[in-house]
Amino acid sequence: MRIVVQKVSRAAVDVIPESDDEEPFIPQSIDRGFMLLVGVADTDGPDQVAWLARKIAHLRVFEDDNGKMNKSILDVGGSVLSISQFTLFADVRRGNRPGFTGAGEPHHAEQVWHDFNRELASYGLTVKEGRFGAHMQVSLTNDGPVTINYDTDELMH
Repeated sequence: MRIVVQKVSRAAVDVIPESDDEEPFIPQSIDRGFMLLVGVADTDGPDQVAWLARKIAHLRVFEDDNGKMNKSILDVGGSVLSISQFTLFADVRRGNRPGFTGAGEPHHAEQVWHDFNRELASYGLTVKEGRFGAHMQVSLTNDGPVTINYDTDELMH
């Protein structure tokens, strides 16, 4: 899994319908917390989900009373906005058009993404989601700015 964590003071997502038949989407937003861009590979499963949820729930990037990044999202009562993002697996080594063969098969990737969001919620976090596979518009106010990247292929081996 590849995840980009952005500490935000606000983030929101809306879905751009591709047809009149598409199920309506209620725009989602959070205030203080994390906006996550989540990419899933076919090799990802419960081990990656559990490891990343624990790491992100306990990531200490919020300021304490002394202005040091020493508090987690749990400590500050923050929320999460999770956005599926297969383009995190873009291969740009050749040519100018990225390839996405490293991204997970959609059915598997969607299941793992939902499992990850449920695992984050099991820590007591409010987790809001975009819509898997949809054309979305995401807005955020990056606080800090603080942006952290996780890649389980690099970090778990």
